[in-house]
Amino acid sequence: MKYRELGRTGMKVSEISLGCEHLQGKSYELIKEVIDAAIDSGINYMDVFMSEPNVRTNIGKALEGRRRKVMIQGHIGACWVNGQYKVSRDINEITHAFEDLLERLQTDYIAVGFIHFVDKEADWDCLCESEVMKYVLSLKEKGIIRAVGLSSHNPVTSKKAVESGLIDVLMFSLNPAYDLVPADRDMTEIFNEVIEGKEQNFTAFSLDNARAELYRVCEERGVAITVMKALGMGTLLSKERSPLGIALTEGQCISYALSKVSVAAVMVGMQSAKEVSKAVNYYNLTEKEKDYTTALGSLQMFGGSGRCMYCNHCLPCPSRIDIASVNKYIDLVELDSKSADSVKHHYLALDNTASACISCGACESRCPFNVEVTKRMKKAVEIFE
Repeated sequence: MKYRELGRTGMKVSEISLGCEHLQGKSYELIKEVIDAAIDSGINYMDVFMSEPNVRTNIGKALEGRRRKVMIQGHIGACWVNGQYKVSRDINEITHAFEDLLERLQTDYIAVGFIHFVDKEADWDCLCESEVMKYVLSLKEKGIIRAVGLSSHNPVTSKKAVESGLIDVLMFSLNPAYDLVPADRDMTEIFNEVIEGKEQNFTAFSLDNARAELYRVCEERGVAITVMKALGMGTLLSKERSPLGIALTEGQCISYALSKVSVAAVMVGMQSAKEVSKAVNYYNLTEKEKDYTTALGSLQMFGGSGRCMYCNHCLPCPSRIDIASVNKYIDLVELDSKSADSVKHHYLALDNTASACISCGACESRCPFNVEVTKRMKKAVEIFE
C-alpha cells in the first residue's frame, strides 16, 4: 500500500481507501470480513456517509480494539429521519445524526467531518454563514473532527467552497467520463442514451475547464481530494453501459484518479474480502495494465492536439526528467498565471528540472498524444527558471 498526504491536514491516507456504502444492509459477519481484509491490506482510511443505524453499529463493532488503525471520514447532514435517509440542513437533525454516528462507531472523534452533498451554489452560499457551518467549525475547534470536508459532484460549487478557505478536504466524483464529457451535456442523459444504444461522438472531448480549474485551485490551496465514483458506479467497466463507449478496467480507473493533482485517496466500494483483494491488487499490475491513455486515445478525444495526459509513456529520459510533472506544472500556470510562484516551488523541488533536457527527441517518438515535449521543456525553463 502507498500513502499520500491528505492535503494540508497533516494526515497520511492510503491511496486506495474503503468506501463503505455497499456495506449497508449486509450482515455484521460480512462487514467485519471486509474491514479485516482492508486493515490487513494496509487501508487506513474509510468513508462512512450512510445514516442507516445498523450499518453504523456494525462498522463500529467491527472496529472494536482497532479504532486507531483507521481514519474515518464521516458526513454531517446525512440523517436518518422516520426510517429513511435524508439530506438535511436542519441543525437539530444534523446534531442528532452526528452524535449518533460517533456513538455507534464507538469513538469520540473522526478524521474529517464532511458537510454532506452540497451540489448547488445556492446551497453553499446559505451554508457559509449558517448554524450548520458554525457547528462544523466548533467540532473542529474541539478536536471532535480533525478537518472540515465537503462532498460534492459540482465543480463550480466545489471551487467556491475551496476558495472560501473553510474546506480542508473535498470528496468529489472523478473519473474519465465525468472529466471529459462537455459541461453542457447532462451525464444522466448520456448514460441513458448509451444504454438505449444511441451512438456518442467523443472526438471533440477534452478535460472540462470547470473541473480542470477546480483541480488547480485544490492544488494551490492545499485542499486534498478524496475520490468517489471512480468506476462510475461500475458503468465504466462495461462497454455497453459506459458513456465513453469503451470498457476500462478497475486498475485503469484507479490509475486515472490517482494521476490528478490533489488527489489523496480513491474511495473504492468493496463488499467482500475478495473485492478488497482485487482493489489492492492494483499494486501488482504492470504499467501497461494500469495505462488508461491508450484506451482513451482510441476515442480520438485528443485529436492530435498535443495535450499531455501525464502518462509518462515518453520515458525513459536520458536526463531523468519527470516529463509528466513538468507538463503538469506548465498547465497549472497556463490555467492561472497568478499561481506561478506557488507552482514554481514544486517545480524546483524536482530531482531534475527541464533545463536538463538535451532535446534528443526520444520522448516525442514514444508519446501517444503527439506532445512536442522539447518545446514544452524550453517553455518550462522560460516560466520557472
